[in-house]
Amino acid sequence: VENGGVISKVGTSQMAIIASVCGKPVYVASESFKFVRQYPLNQRDIVAYAKGRDARDDSATVAAPFEHPLLTHEQPRRDYTPPKYINLLFTDLGVLTPSAVSDELIK
Repeated sequence: VENGGVISKVGTSQMAIIASVCGKPVYVASESFKFVRQYPLNQRDIVAYAKGRDARDDSATVAAPFEHPLLTHEQPRRDYTPPKYINLLFTDLGVLTPSAVSDELIK
């Protein structure tokens, strides 16, 4: 995304947070055509581009253990990893820092 964060499969964000706490670097491999002008602030802001709808709609919704019309259980398919947990992005344009992704989108 524009700020250098990553939208990927569920679990990526948690792994990056754990690596950061343990003092380990996090590297991301991605093609530059996947860079998009989106600036999510949290998990709910992720847009599911493949289906052109909001991430809340892209979740697999299943019935709760007990039935209630206002209660559902969501299982999201992707999550957002903020740039503060990413050290470098390896791309076809070269090795970039998360802040350099924005510069590439301006070009």
